[in-house]
Amino acid sequence: MRWRKFLRSRFVVVPGVIVAAIGGWNVYVAQHAHGLLAGRVVDASGRPVAGAEVVLFEQQFTNQVAQDRTRTDSLGWFRFRENRSHAVQVQAQTPNGQASRRETVRLWFRAQDRVLTRPLVVAGGNR
Repeated sequence: MRWRKFLRSRFVVVPGVIVAAIGGWNVYVAQHAHGLLAGRVVDASGRPVAGAEVVLFEQQFTNQVAQDRTRTDSLGWFRFRENRSHAVQVQAQTPNGQASRRETVRLWFRAQDRVLTRPLVVAGGNR
């Protein structure tokens, strides 16, 4: 009987919950740390933009440096693999000079997999 009371005490329950939370977080990170960053590029009317160049900028100590480039597919989707940073920005530009704003992507941990919920919108001229 005494040991049951001890197991239900705050001296056992609180550390147990903390250990379970840390273990759960580590399992989540291990399963979602492939460095995949994906999203879509659309024009001002919401149509997908094929062939746009998307640049991935990585935050260095004082500035953002272009780290990788890719092109959108026929449906406007782009994908970066092997992103090892947690502080990045993305920007799209079409061959005719239309560009999107540079969007900051905040990640909880390095190499976190993420699909952007809002598309990059390209408009006339560089912004």
